[in-house]
Amino acid sequence: MERGTMAFERGSVLRGVAAGVLALSVVVGVSACGSTKGPRTFTTQSDEPGFNPFRHGGGKKAAGAPGAIGVNGFLWRASLDTLAFMPLASADPYGGVIVTDWYTNPEKPDERFKATVYILDTRLRADGLNVTIFKQIKDAGGAWTDTAVTDQTATDIENAILTRARQLRLSNIKN
Repeated sequence: MERGTMAFERGSVLRGVAAGVLALSVVVGVSACGSTKGPRTFTTQSDEPGFNPFRHGGGKKAAGAPGAIGVNGFLWRASLDTLAFMPLASADPYGGVIVTDWYTNPEKPDERFKATVYILDTRLRADGLNVTIFKQIKDAGGAWTDTAVTDQTATDIENAILTRARQLRLSNIKN
């Protein structure tokens, strides 16, 4: 009988702990629903001011017809033209991201490069473009190891893309 009483007491303690945790979670959950700010009117993302990483143009609505790309077309085309010598891994015209695969220069087979281009705006602006370059060098064992790339390399590619975008825009205006 003593053994049964002890099991009953232990079960009571566990039931009490479980009931306490449940009560605490209900109190915390209900108090989280309350607010001292009053009722809130919800709006769509396009109505809210400020930064929104899912909307292009830094707070401005992305202009364009349905089915159009979500970024500046001149920057997009210029980026693809400038990086045409590198194999393309992925390209997202709605998000404005171009990722290349590793490119090895035939003249330097012991190093390779990879590029990622972010087009951040629907306008043709220098700050609407961000290029990141990655470099790897083959070590003595034949394995590829990451190495630093000078900032000038990314800047040179950004400048080449911007120059090509201006050329495309000017040729579009003349026609």
